Amino acid sequence: RKILEENDLEVITFHMTGSGGKSMENLIREGFINASLDVTTTELADEIVGGTLSAGPTRLTATRDKKIPQVVSVGALDMVNFGPKVPVPEKFKNRNLYVHNENVTLMRTTAEECEKIAFDICEKLNQSTSKVTLMLPLLGVSAIATKGQVFYDQGADEALFSTIRKNLKPNVELVELNCAINDQEFSDALAFKLLSLLK
Repeated sequence: RKILEENDLEVITFHMTGSGGKSMENLIREGFINASLDVTTTELADEIVGGTLSAGPTRLTATRDKKIPQVVSVGALDMVNFGPKVPVPEKFKNRNLYVHNENVTLMRTTAEECEKIAFDICEKLNQSTSKVTLMLPLLGVSAIATKGQVFYDQGADEALFSTIRKNLKPNVELVELNCAINDQEFSDALAFKLLSLLK
């Protein structure tokens, strides 16, 4: 955020909790936003797997439809959200679950689910006619998906990354960095990439 604001950009932050993604997409469609840095796409996991924080099937399409520059990443695609009002369904009881707090229980996405999410991302981004870059943090898509953490799963992450590599079309720039999504190096790279697309 600091890098973008230092370059005279007004920044609006959205929390990707279902309503946040919907709000962002609506503002883009209404013409209030002219570039998108879409780092945390976790709502796609909830939509595809069946969590509680989905932003609907059209998530990640407004920027494409409005033809504005966008930088996208795969933040928190290791997790599906459940909570007290909609507890973890019985069919998921034996999955890798992590109690984030009294209101949120997270479920680790599997390799198969990551493939489906990756296909969805590629299908949407491949239709873009404006400048779009997809950036992958190869050492972890969330704080708890890095080595030694509860959601660390190389197989699932590689399913996500390899499916993207195979299915992303040349009109979408793919950038892979050997760091985790919360590393300063990755944050800086995201900001500078968006700035480059705006020039």
